[in-house]
Amino acid sequence: MAFGDVATRVREARWWPFTAAVVMATLTFPFRTARWHYLLRQDGATLGLIPLWHATAIGFMANNLLPARAGEFARAYAARHLTGVRFSTAFASIAVERVMDGIVLVALLGLGTAAGGLGGETAIGSVTLARVAMVALGLFGTMLVAALLMVHWPGPALRLARRVFNRTLPARMANRLVEFLEGLLSGLDALRSGRRLALVTVWSVVIWSTGASSFWLGFRAFDMGVPWTGALILQSLVAFGVAIPSSPGFFGPFEAVTRATLALYAVPVATAVSYAVAYHLAVFIPISALGLLSLSRAHLHMGELRGGAVRR
Repeated sequence: MAFGDVATRVREARWWPFTAAVVMATLTFPFRTARWHYLLRQDGATLGLIPLWHATAIGFMANNLLPARAGEFARAYAARHLTGVRFSTAFASIAVERVMDGIVLVALLGLGTAAGGLGGETAIGSVTLARVAMVALGLFGTMLVAALLMVHWPGPALRLARRVFNRTLPARMANRLVEFLEGLLSGLDALRSGRRLALVTVWSVVIWSTGASSFWLGFRAFDMGVPWTGALILQSLVAFGVAIPSSPGFFGPFEAVTRATLALYAVPVATAVSYAVAYHLAVFIPISALGLLSLSRAHLHMGELRGGAVRR
């Protein structure tokens, strides 16, 4: 498909719903900060929203500009620098976020499929929607159960880890690994509290409902006539499709999944590709700029984000 065709369709898009789509997509990042506020604590006290916002913006900026989802490590590293929380604790809390994201996305995928009149046998490429949902639910459900078991019965896990590490590693390295594991368990602390877990779940629904609204507004901008249920399905499939570490900003996988999903609604290839490219670039810019601003205010550098997490 020629670049000129994409450019023409982008110029013809309606600006107000497209601008609203970008605003809604960008809003998901402060909402993520609010959710992280309930997940992450230091010595029993919640951390400030401003430093957590800077760490969030830095992390998602790094995901856009660095390969292999390096932003997850960069975010934990920035949180350690800005709040003093352990790197392992911050990273574990981010892992809990991802598990909650996965479970909510499976639910929204199921809602979009059922309400949209599509059957589970509907296929995107060679994979059915039902199989995507079952694999994702099995993976994230297993991870959630394992985390709940570890956080409610940490003693056996720590004793086993100490025994294995002490028998197989030098004492200094064994002690550091045990400390790292203790930090991970601290990052799962929100799972001990029914209230905090409920709040994290509510914020997860808010985040992904806002994201789906952004996709739907993008549909309106390009006059595609795809229903709101299509936004739920597209968002879930895109999120699962870019979960595997890939290129900076997930360029390529995002467009491929969008094109394949919109084919379910008979959207012409040229329109689908134009929408995917324009939407992806437009939502890529604000969080990247905000992240670079937060990076400057935190007195950090990109080189530190690449290597700092490994050193911790």
